Amino acid sequence: MTHTRRRFLTAGGAGLAAAAVGWPRPAAAARPAAWETVIGDSFADYATLESSWNYLYPWGSDHNGTARMYGGPTDHNHVSLDGGTLTLRATRIDWDEGNSSADPHLPIRYHSGAIHARQHVVVGPQFPEWEVKGSFRAPSVPGTWPAFWLTGVNSWPPESDILEYKGDARNWFNTYRNASGGWSNTLVDVADPGAWHSYRAWIAQVSATDVDIHYYLDDNWVGQHRGAGFVDQPLWIIVNLQMEGSSGSSGPTTDTLYHARDLYVGRSRA
Repeated sequence: MTHTRRRFLTAGGAGLAAAAVGWPRPAAAARPAAWETVIGDSFADYATLESSWNYLYPWGSDHNGTARMYGGPTDHNHVSLDGGTLTLRATRIDWDEGNSSADPHLPIRYHSGAIHARQHVVVGPQFPEWEVKGSFRAPSVPGTWPAFWLTGVNSWPPESDILEYKGDARNWFNTYRNASGGWSNTLVDVADPGAWHSYRAWIAQVSATDVDIHYYLDDNWVGQHRGAGFVDQPLWIIVNLQMEGSSGSSGPTTDTLYHARDLYVGRSRA
């Protein structure tokens, strides 16, 4: 049995603790009989990628760091495929491209890549359970900010972060509970994030308004968060390589690579 050191950080920064885990997944994570695949094998080639994913963020090229996203059917400098693996590449620029259009409006210092799924995750009576997972080789040096996450289509919150590194070797499994409830965070120290690891979220409806999200690293259960107000709220699925911002203000001067493969999304049908 493998053991992963995890740390729980409650909203506001209190309640930090450590424990060894390696338990089998909870019974709630077993797939029901009425199961269907929503996204699978989508990195086989560019036509397959573009049938399941759009380039950039859902809202455009900018977000909360210093990287501006580029990519498209004829531009594979920052979003590329090779042998079933997706690579996002962040490149430092040496000219003034202004500031990000998104808060906190940091100066653009990198060109990078992002994709978002055409299919939304909508947990509710019709599809009460979802699985979202993938294998990733993630950068974790200061100034690098890779992510694999879900965020609200119509509003923010809700949000669920399945993979998020902020300039060191801790993965942040995060859930924004609701507009007034703040964050739930489970921080896990990962041995060599630049090697292949699997990251997984199992999301299940537990009431008329709420879901439970079980997070896994390399098939080890590491935490459970309550997603208040998530039911019937459509969620984007995003893979992106942001830079600096929350990961530090002095990022790499050479290219940064973020790799993904075996990305899978499935759901139960009631």
